[in-house]
Amino acid sequence: MTRADSIPDPAIGDAAFFEMSIDHLCVAGLDGYFKRVSPSWTRTLGWTADELLSRPSLEFVHPEDRPAVLAARAGLGAGVPVVALANRYLCKDGTYRWFEWRSVSDVDRGLVYASARDITAQRAAQEALRDLTESLTTTLNSIADGVIATDAHAAITQMNPVAEALTGWSSTEARGRAVQGVLELTADGNASLAQLIARTIRAGTATEPACEGELVARDGHRRWVAIHCAPMARADGAVRGAVIVLRDLTAERRTEEANAQLQRRLIFAERMASVGTLAAGVAHEINNPLAYVLANLEMLIEEIQPDQPGTRAQRAEWRALAVEGRDGAERIRKIVRELKTFSRGEAEQLAVIAIKPAMELAADMAFAEIKHRAQLVKIYDPTPAVHADDARLGQVFINLLVNAAQAIPEGAASAHEIRVRTSTDPRGNAVVEVLDTGPGIPESVMGRIFDPFFTTKPIGVGTGLGLWISHNIITSLGGELTASNRPGGGACFRIVLPPALERRDPAAAVVAPPAPDARRAAVLIVDDDHAVGVALGRVLKDHAVTVVTSGQAALELLLGGADYDVILADLMMPDLSGMELHAQLVQRRPEVVPRMIFVTGGAFTPAGHAFLATVPNDRIDKPFDAAIVRELVRKRVGS
Repeated sequence: MTRADSIPDPAIGDAAFFEMSIDHLCVAGLDGYFKRVSPSWTRTLGWTADELLSRPSLEFVHPEDRPAVLAARAGLGAGVPVVALANRYLCKDGTYRWFEWRSVSDVDRGLVYASARDITAQRAAQEALRDLTESLTTTLNSIADGVIATDAHAAITQMNPVAEALTGWSSTEARGRAVQGVLELTADGNASLAQLIARTIRAGTATEPACEGELVARDGHRRWVAIHCAPMARADGAVRGAVIVLRDLTAERRTEEANAQLQRRLIFAERMASVGTLAAGVAHEINNPLAYVLANLEMLIEEIQPDQPGTRAQRAEWRALAVEGRDGAERIRKIVRELKTFSRGEAEQLAVIAIKPAMELAADMAFAEIKHRAQLVKIYDPTPAVHADDARLGQVFINLLVNAAQAIPEGAASAHEIRVRTSTDPRGNAVVEVLDTGPGIPESVMGRIFDPFFTTKPIGVGTGLGLWISHNIITSLGGELTASNRPGGGACFRIVLPPALERRDPAAAVVAPPAPDARRAAVLIVDDDHAVGVALGRVLKDHAVTVVTSGQAALELLLGGADYDVILADLMMPDLSGMELHAQLVQRRPEVVPRMIFVTGGAFTPAGHAFLATVPNDRIDKPFDAAIVRELVRKRVGS
């Protein structure tokens, strides 16, 4: 007789039912042993009935589930009528099966009557679903785009973190809300979004093209997004909702806009570079006629003397006209020299320079921009000389002055001021400040004003390069350029430059004795502009002057045996330039090369720059000063 046969089973009156049940029926004692088990236990677990009845039932329970089983057993022993439990039981092959229990106890007899259903497949499906859900959530959370899931009525069921960040809604807050209540687009974007979702759910296929618009987040922040929509379907093909993908295009839009703006500014900067080149050429073209206009006026002034024919009043009037003409030409010469200085495109020419003349030159150049907007006030306290390139430093000063002017509206010049102030700081540095009474610099952009291409001005007014270039120029000189807002309003740009290490030439302190009067010299003037040559001849009328209009003609004269004390040669001529004439003479008449003085109009080729930097000969700039020309000839003849 087995142990199972010895246990009466009043709760199960039909033995056949007990034996045939597909559920796992058992009678267990509160002592922890099975008293009787149905055959389904053996079929499911692989253990025989005797093996199950002979060992404590807890040994077959998965170790992780034993605390719950002991707690349930205690509840049954206390008279709890029914205990529901799910745990794992060990199979003979070493695997485990999941069982869901329904139990009732008979405390008086110390027995428990239970039914256990095998839910292994169900638990596996739940595990797979949970894993799938976790995997889907992980996948959604790892996607760089925002993802929103909806039901068939376009109500939100889930959002990933990116979508939460874009909309400002958490997934919990948004769940159950209509998509249009969370995705708020500007203009007609809301209508387009509603149509997109409705069409997707109705058609059951992904729709193209995507909807684009400006998304307004819950906090009011705006981003430009592209919205794609695809249906979610059940296994039977029925649409159960939609997946909405939000792609943030804000950075792309900003990049595109920045690239387009950069292209426009580069085109404008290139045009300005072309204008600078043109300015140098224009200066050269002006210099030729200006040279002989000035020379002729000088000669006219010298020739009109009180004892000349005509009434005294007439002579005074003629002289006044000539003086006025010369003064006007001098003003043109000054402008041309400024153009030449600031259009210079070659490498830096560092030298020890004074701050004040560079600032004065910049103020003259920028005054046309300033005069309709503000009064220009100059306060020049002493500063040390600095080691810099005059053109580059002048460019910085012009940029700061023009920026200050453009920050002030036109039409109220008397109410505004641009102040230039120079000083020396306690460390001996040169300090230059440009202050204005404009609106100042917004704090939001203060940190970006020295970035390349950053500007608050419209295209055509500012390139966004001026302050960046200025900052680079000053820092390359070992100085610093800073910006700040003035307490009373307006901006202040401050330049600090280290002092130049001045080297005193002992010979410079020796005063040379006055030179004796020069003798009459033979002078050859070579210039392709006949009027310039004639004007130079008039300036040197006390000498024997020969004027030719080509380098080739000059070469023929010199190679033919003609001898001259001084040769004034234009550097740039079409047939044979002054440089080429020099090269020919070096080879064929080297003794006359030191007598050459080069005359330039200001527009040099790179070869011209290199040439002048290597030869020791003197140079005269057009328009020339008559006194300087005469002095150079006198020195040459006297040497």
